[in-house]
Amino acid sequence: MIILEFKAYGKTSQHQAIDEAIRTTQFIRNKSIRLWMDGQAKSWVELSRHCALLAKEFDFANKLNSMARQAAAERAWASISRFYDNCQKKVPDKKADATPRRRQAQGNAHQAGFPTFQKDCRSVEYKTSGWKLSDDRKSITFTDKCGIGRLKLKGTRDLNFYQIGQIKRVRIVKRADGYYVQFCVSIERSELITPSGRAIG
Repeated sequence: MIILEFKAYGKTSQHQAIDEAIRTTQFIRNKSIRLWMDGQAKSWVELSRHCALLAKEFDFANKLNSMARQAAAERAWASISRFYDNCQKKVPDKKADATPRRRQAQGNAHQAGFPTFQKDCRSVEYKTSGWKLSDDRKSITFTDKCGIGRLKLKGTRDLNFYQIGQIKRVRIVKRADGYYVQFCVSIERSELITPSGRAIG
């Protein structure tokens, strides 16, 4: 996978719609973490099923594309899986207090990589649906109910070199200098090297 990044240009109302989509992503991720903490989700499948329930319960969650909701839950499960791996490998927590008494009082809350609630989410990720590239590949339209609409793209890379099927994920990232759209492209890179016959080791 390679990442191609473009600066996105849109109206103020579109930027507000992106911010709302990012907040919805954070909400779904935190809800997924809470569900796991309460012992009601023990697999990625259960978190994915919970996304559909959140869409029925909250109107703002229903506006976000279904695959974008699943991507948010997928991020939550990735942090949970990483925590389980760290526990198996007995990785020490760098943030834990050095005082033994405090460490004992904190218990499992500060084990290595324990999943925490996200407070500063700055991106929303779509998979293979919820977006459409223009024919000239210079703009992208988000087709879900968030109201983001069409954004102009400006960058140095050429998207025409890649097929639409190669784009596996599209991510909108908010930064201090504006908004960016990232494309995760699946490619096979192979390099043929002819032996020189001068190997010395």
